[in-house]
Amino acid sequence: MNSREVAYELLGRVRSSDAYANLLLPDLIGKNKLDRADAAMCVELAFGTLRNQGFYDWVASKATSRDLAAIDADALDVIRLGAHQILGMRTPPHAALNETVNLAKRVLRQGAVGFVNAALRRISEKPRTEWVELLEREVADPARRLAILYSHPDWIVKALKLALEADGRSEIEKLLRANNDAPSVNLVALPNHRFVDEEDLVREGISPLGYRLEGGDPTSLRGFQDGSLRVQDQGSQLAALALSRAFEAKPGERWLDLCAGPGGKAALLGAEAKLVGAKLVANEISNHRSRLVSQALADSGVKAQVINEDGRTLDVGLFDRIMIDAPCTGLGALRRRPESRWRKTAEDLKELNVLQSELIESGWRQLAPGGVLAYVTCSPHPAETTAILSKLLGKHKDAELLDAGLILEGISDQFMPNRARKTVQLWPHTDDTDAMFISLIKKVG
Repeated sequence: MNSREVAYELLGRVRSSDAYANLLLPDLIGKNKLDRADAAMCVELAFGTLRNQGFYDWVASKATSRDLAAIDADALDVIRLGAHQILGMRTPPHAALNETVNLAKRVLRQGAVGFVNAALRRISEKPRTEWVELLEREVADPARRLAILYSHPDWIVKALKLALEADGRSEIEKLLRANNDAPSVNLVALPNHRFVDEEDLVREGISPLGYRLEGGDPTSLRGFQDGSLRVQDQGSQLAALALSRAFEAKPGERWLDLCAGPGGKAALLGAEAKLVGAKLVANEISNHRSRLVSQALADSGVKAQVINEDGRTLDVGLFDRIMIDAPCTGLGALRRRPESRWRKTAEDLKELNVLQSELIESGWRQLAPGGVLAYVTCSPHPAETTAILSKLLGKHKDAELLDAGLILEGISDQFMPNRARKTVQLWPHTDDTDAMFISLIKKVG
């Protein structure tokens, strides 16, 4: 299969079986033996289409004069791919049209090919700027217009706007635009390894251990192969370092990563624990994700006890430091997992909030007096962040909220805290990280 066919297969599997694009695409590229140029084309086709799907769907509805529900799902995937090539890439419109119609002939039933051809011809009649002007004329509500233009469900636009306002910000359009930009490949240099700089690696970002890869495959780096380097967002790196370096650690401390899968933070915490003589326990309820944690630790040369229990009822003693990277809507990682924006709904928040509250209560029960708990989410939604934290602080008089911004300022000379709050909210458009929320709570006693 060529790059367009692989991208088409990816869209279909993401839609029909809830596959994760960032995990599936490398396998499809390898299976079909795409060379470097074709692989790059496939990545841009697939992820560019997923990131802009909402806008392309609106354009398709205008070009076909049909509701999306009336368009065959496979045909719609082909139209989306064609629309991205016509409106979102440098491919000449006639070439994009011809190649996409050829794709349709190979993957669709005969009757659908003519429909796709007609739709793409209508789409190609206007450049992107004119489609945007049409959107501005036809959609009066500003929030709805932004939702379509930047391909975010309405409820997510409202949630992100609320989160920005809680942080004293208002630049919703910049955030939405950043969510549709391809993220940098960021790596962490684990502190317990001897690491040598390599070509194409740039020491850059807000994490003191962070690097950015200028180009190429990170798995080809020597540091990746020997375990001293791992792919990890710099916001995630800061979350782990905020806990491990909140105050000076003592030999023999017990650390817990309560929701450790897939293992990125556990590997960094384990490396930090090794430096100070602490012991890490990594817990993960999912069998599959638990195996990923074990693999991440093994690849990094880090020793830790991996257990496979429900974090809400875990009871394996007291710990001096506890990481709770709670399951959440993932609104902070839309750059990396663009399809996730279409899978979550506002109704999912209720169930997640219950789980988040149960996990933070479980962590608090297991925190030793004088210990510190990090409550972290890859979502800026106030219902998943400050609301959960406020509930814990209101319930436990021995809970003291530490100034995570001040602590991180002492860890990273590139980090600029918001002085108006003690918790930390990172943003893609200002920090070039996922929108991580980081809080630190000490048990006084």
